[in-house]
Amino acid sequence: MGMVEAEARKKRVHTNVQQALLATVALTGVVLVAAIAPNAPAALAKLPSIKRAQLRYQYRTVLGRLAAQGHIVFEKRDGKQYARITESGRKALVFEQEKAKLANAKKKRWNGRWRVIIFDIPERRRRTRDRLRNIMERTGFVRLQDSVWVFPYDCEDFIALLKAELKIGAAVLYMVVEHIENDKHLRSHFGLK
Repeated sequence: MGMVEAEARKKRVHTNVQQALLATVALTGVVLVAAIAPNAPAALAKLPSIKRAQLRYQYRTVLGRLAAQGHIVFEKRDGKQYARITESGRKALVFEQEKAKLANAKKKRWNGRWRVIIFDIPERRRRTRDRLRNIMERTGFVRLQDSVWVFPYDCEDFIALLKAELKIGAAVLYMVVEHIENDKHLRSHFGLK
């Protein structure tokens, strides 16, 4: 495996562990931090195999990263440390779940309508604009023009969450379009008839 592939795989594993731990904290409300390390391997058995010591280390680092991002907070009760999800963590979790739904949408039957996303973000918010483009590309949207992106399946909830996350509500338009001229390359890209 090449260096680029290895790095991409490592990043996917970290993301999967982070999302799984965030979901665990969200589902249970509050999780005893000491209990995460021994119980997590059973809960996360679907992830690629990693040595037990590395896995414990990874959980602790992921918890630290989630806390640094403001997605969880640590609380002490009766001399034990617990992790609790924050509102920011709930939003991040919902956003990731919507992104996963888009990946699964490709298995559905296409209704013949294109979802077109148009945005106009000023130069002074270039970082936000670049981040939006990056997310759209990684999520599977196809760029028609600089600020025009297309997706064949319903993604309105994802776009609404993205607009809220990036605070760009009025700058992004979501459209459902019946026909796009010369859409052969789009149909081919998405594997549509």
